[in-house]
Amino acid sequence: MSDTTPAEYVRAHREELVTLTLDLLANDSSNPPGDTREVVSEIEQFLDPLSVDVERFAVDPVKPNLLVRILGESDHTLLYNGHLDTVPFDADTWSHDPLGERVGDHVYGRGATDMKGAVASMLFAIQAVAATDAVPPVDLQFAFVSDEEVGGDAGLPALLDAGRFDADACVIGEPTCEEGRHSVTVADRGSIWLTLEASGEGAHGSRPVLGINAIDRLYDAIETLRERFGTRRLEIDAEVAPIVEESIEYYAPSMGEATARELFWYPSINLGVLEGGDAINTVPQSARAEVDVRLTAGVHTPDVLEKIRECVADCDGITVADVAWSVGTAEDPDGPLVEAVASTAEDTTGEHVFRRSATGGGDAKKLRNAGIPTVEFALGTDTVHAPDEYVPVDVLVDNAIVYARLPAAWRSQIDR
Repeated sequence: MSDTTPAEYVRAHREELVTLTLDLLANDSSNPPGDTREVVSEIEQFLDPLSVDVERFAVDPVKPNLLVRILGESDHTLLYNGHLDTVPFDADTWSHDPLGERVGDHVYGRGATDMKGAVASMLFAIQAVAATDAVPPVDLQFAFVSDEEVGGDAGLPALLDAGRFDADACVIGEPTCEEGRHSVTVADRGSIWLTLEASGEGAHGSRPVLGINAIDRLYDAIETLRERFGTRRLEIDAEVAPIVEESIEYYAPSMGEATARELFWYPSINLGVLEGGDAINTVPQSARAEVDVRLTAGVHTPDVLEKIRECVADCDGITVADVAWSVGTAEDPDGPLVEAVASTAEDTTGEHVFRRSATGGGDAKKLRNAGIPTVEFALGTDTVHAPDEYVPVDVLVDNAIVYARLPAAWRSQIDR
């Protein structure tokens, strides 16, 4: 075995990491259409000289996924997950090349921070392990997936459905920092997506008193939901309460403490779509709305949904046409995975790492619901989905060091 540790290797070869990041950014994988064939081929070429098991898996030929495995010293398996697709970009709004450009200590490009930069750091951690002849203390599995940005089923869901994971824990390389504050995301929020329909009575716009305005009925129903549920403090399980309080502390500098507290201790109700009416001079006899309700982890979503249905039943002319819902999920903030990621990140950066909830939900929820403890962690910037998205070179290096050191930290935690 080499006397050089994987972390030392990363520091000594930082320019190679920058080159790898630029190579990934050069392959446009905007979703839609979400074609990841070229970036997957780029990764396969990078991994080809290394003694690791690589498998391409695809249910959609233009959206392949890549699985990588490294055998370790125990039968515990740590999974790293990263998505290869990005949101689209308008090159005219960028002052740097959206397909990759280095300027000083910054690397620009669509996906630099969300999340081809983190993927490059994961890949470089693989190279560091191989180059130093290090045998990981646990088995390592890497899933570089497609179709995440649009919530499609060709990426992680396809791998889960095919039973391709045997992991005991997972870290997803989503960026989890904001304005210089670092965090590991240990929870997500539940959701209720409602489609409401309203019926009324049509009339001429000059005589609205002779009709019943369906849009008015619908808006009144949504206001009733806001008044009845949006002002009612959530009953959150006691074990989730510490996550909520740390989340409030994390978000307070950017949105204000009162707003952050309201966000997690109360339901959020957003009217996202409102449709109805045929002309300005008619009273609409039908209308439709789509409403997004979010609930903090530790709240039983079906109980809230039952109360919402009861509320809608009290509103004249309103019916629930469709509903989709999920329950928020959370990891133990003091559990082995969270402790390993947070402590490794704190030791690497020298800064505090919050253990907080996301405001939404994504692949972490899918993995937790599949029985795999999961957190999100990657240092990054506040330029996610923005023009001139970028990542500092030091961030790429620190992410690779955290990912390289994490297996030992996690093994130490689970052996306690």
